[in-house]
Formats: sequence, structure tokens, C-alpha cells
Amino acid sequence: MSKKETIIVQGTEVILLSHHKEDYISLTDIAKYRDRENPSQIISLWLRTYSTIEYLGLWETLNNSNFNPHIYEGFKNESAKPHFWMSPQKWINETNAIGITN
Repeated sequence: MSKKETIIVQGTEVILLSHHKEDYISLTDIAKYRDRENPSQIISLWLRTYSTIEYLGLWETLNNSNFNPHIYEGFKNESAKPHFWMSPQKWINETNAIGITN
């Protein structure tokens, strides 16, 4: 059973979702604090940093037996380069990630 609630953080509504004893927070809602019109751009900028990719890879390694570590290592290496770009969909599709959803 899912439980959904909304909190207000610095004037921005943020959805919290509990599903099968797991808690989720809406990154899209958080990104709307910076850019209400295009939060996906904020998320893509966050996803392109080395530290974010490293954190997501560690989380997936610990929590997801279907995670693809070889693709992750490539992303981690590429994230140090200025041309690197990442989207949630690309991360999910190519690494079999479960920690981020669409």
C-alpha cells in the first residue's frame, strides 16, 4: 500500500511517498525551487556530477542485485569530463537502476 503526503519546504510543495515500507522524495519537486518552469534541467545538471554518480552507484550496488556495475564505471569515469550529460531515463535504462524512478 502506498501513502502519499506533501510537505512545504521554503515555500515549495514536496511530495513524500511511502511504498512497501520504502520512503521516496520527489527530486522534481525539490528542483522546482530553483527552476519552476524546467526542473528536469536542474536534475540533469545534478546527475552529471562525479559525486552524484558515485553516490548513486554505491546505493545501487548495495540495494540492487540487477545493477550493471560495468556501465556505472563508464559513467563514473565520463562524469569527470566537461561534455558528460546524464538524465534519469538514461541512468535507469542503462544501469538497471531502481533508486530513481520516472
